[in-house]
Amino acid sequence: MFIIQELIHFYLLPILMALFFYINLIKWKRKRLNLPPGSAAGWPFVGDTFSYLKPHPATTIGQFMEQHVSRYGKIYRSNLFGEPTIVSADAELNRFILQNEGKVFECSYPKSIGGILGKWSMLVLVGEMHREMRMISLNFMSNVRLRSHLLPEVERHTLLVLRSWPESSPFSAQEEAKKFTFNLMAKNIMSMNPNEAETEKLRLEYITFMKGVISAPLNFPGTPYWKALKSRSNILKVIEQKMEERIRDKEEREEEEDLLGWALQHSNLSKEQILDLLLSLLFAGHETSSMALALAIFFLQASPEAVRQLRAEHGGIAQRRKERGETRLSWEDYRQMEFTQCVINETLRLGNVVRFVHRKVLRDVQYKGYDIPCGWKILPVFAAVHLDSAVYDQPHTFDPWRWQSTTTASTNNFMPYGGGPRLCAGSELAKLEMAVFLHYLVLSYRWELAESDEAFASPFVEFRRGLPIKVYSLHQDPSSEVGGD
Repeated sequence: MFIIQELIHFYLLPILMALFFYINLIKWKRKRLNLPPGSAAGWPFVGDTFSYLKPHPATTIGQFMEQHVSRYGKIYRSNLFGEPTIVSADAELNRFILQNEGKVFECSYPKSIGGILGKWSMLVLVGEMHREMRMISLNFMSNVRLRSHLLPEVERHTLLVLRSWPESSPFSAQEEAKKFTFNLMAKNIMSMNPNEAETEKLRLEYITFMKGVISAPLNFPGTPYWKALKSRSNILKVIEQKMEERIRDKEEREEEEDLLGWALQHSNLSKEQILDLLLSLLFAGHETSSMALALAIFFLQASPEAVRQLRAEHGGIAQRRKERGETRLSWEDYRQMEFTQCVINETLRLGNVVRFVHRKVLRDVQYKGYDIPCGWKILPVFAAVHLDSAVYDQPHTFDPWRWQSTTTASTNNFMPYGGGPRLCAGSELAKLEMAVFLHYLVLSYRWELAESDEAFASPFVEFRRGLPIKVYSLHQDPSSEVGGD
């Protein structure tokens, strides 16, 4: 008994006293700080994470955000993803966060994201390594390559998909959009051709992988996260095999036209780094672009006037191309798709494929009278700005004509691809994909929903029923002459 008392006196008691002092020091410091209003309530460890991520229509910010913004304002505090967090629905603060990447704020995603995408993924990397990876991606998707190589590839893959659509029979537009973007990325990353057994097998592995990315990070046999880790391993084996073939046959290949070859020739990255880079770009290039395209199809089917204006714009482009004796789109054709860019912007604004990003505060910040402490997480929520009635008139209405206004077009509140040093490297390719696909879609088909559907965010955006549609060829449908949509 005496020994136990001595242990308590000499070891446990000082620890308890230090813990008591630390807790009270934190409370005292918080009392001195003017933190944004909010609450640290919620479940132990996860806080309000489940409520924040609860599925909600993609064209809204969700009940949790609506209630908190209404109660506390556009900047509030909460406990999310296991950490004290500042949530920002404030346009100015969001811009400040993105523009001060690496100086005041730093990318900081939950460990489970790095675990499944890889520690060398561009999404989780910071500092010099991220800049090197990003530069490789930017060089590969440069303006010169967009014109000379990527535009013809986007056009070819668009036609492959559209020509396979069954007329008058329902099919999933979301699945077709995902197939289109996956095949395009697989071709440009590793020169894998669509409709081949190897490509299709990789696509199915990728579907399993994506289900794990959006699931709870529970690494037990049978869980989506566990299955995703197995699919990640299988995907990396395919990439590694392609890499070994390139290294073995490099003398026979005069010029590399895919990202794998580019990375091997123009970087000093290790094998592991190249594997994670390609996987992360396959993820980023496929998921966001496919859902943006599916959302455009969804919004347009409910806006006949927008379809008529698109069809007139693209009909004029096709006619001028025919008069020149050309059969394929040129970069000049793409530059003439002005209303199309309005449709793309409005789709990204209203649909919000990328709704928020994770950042960590590197030093104490004062903003609008609030103290934002070093070490806290901060979430700039782009969707909250894009759907803010103080920023956009009737924000929940699909109105591509708003982007014809100089005021709207020049706004710096529009951040569908992030901003600052971490602006999405593939943003221009993504817009090119959507524009070319819409060009051939509106000239080839009219379409309608086969059954009602709606896009939900949880947090990735998905149509619950896969966006089932029916299409009718305009070359046979007499209603096409009057824009029957």
